[in-house]
Amino acid sequence: MESNLQNCFLVAMPALNDTFFYRSVVYLCEHDQNGAMGLIINRPTKVMLEELLSHLKIENDSDYIKNTPVLFGGPVQKGQGMVIHDQAEAGWKSSLKLTDNIFLTTSTDILEAIGTEQGPEHALVTLGYAGWGAGQLEQELADNSWLTVPANQDLLFDTPADERWQAAARLLGIDINLMSNSSGHA
Repeated sequence: MESNLQNCFLVAMPALNDTFFYRSVVYLCEHDQNGAMGLIINRPTKVMLEELLSHLKIENDSDYIKNTPVLFGGPVQKGQGMVIHDQAEAGWKSSLKLTDNIFLTTSTDILEAIGTEQGPEHALVTLGYAGWGAGQLEQELADNSWLTVPANQDLLFDTPADERWQAAARLLGIDINLMSNSSGHA
């Protein structure tokens, strides 16, 4: 295997016309010899966080949840909620440490705290995730479907969703809008 891409962004190449991944940025939560799992971080849905919490009968009336869309995290298990965030001190029921500063939580207890003083300072709520079987992502990388770049918290949490694709490419010094839709190997 080439390298572990956990805590990296996958940046869709302009020629990637897949329905789910066109112009997407995926934050890779896991990557090893068995495959990869990540969350698309630049696809807001029409569902606001307030609506999701109401559906789950979770009380939270912070301004943050009223103005924050839920993201489409990927085509696998589209009903599964996942929260990527920057605080673990509260000890939510099912949190996985991805880096020293980034965590993934799948339990609903974090949703009660988001937007409040008890919650993480930064959080993205997604429905679904993107998954690749053993060798599948490596083949897509070999086929020039993706650019890879180490993740950073500013792009993950502070950059507006509709600017993340261009911003992720800029981390590599690339204006992705100027890239050709065709690629090849030298």
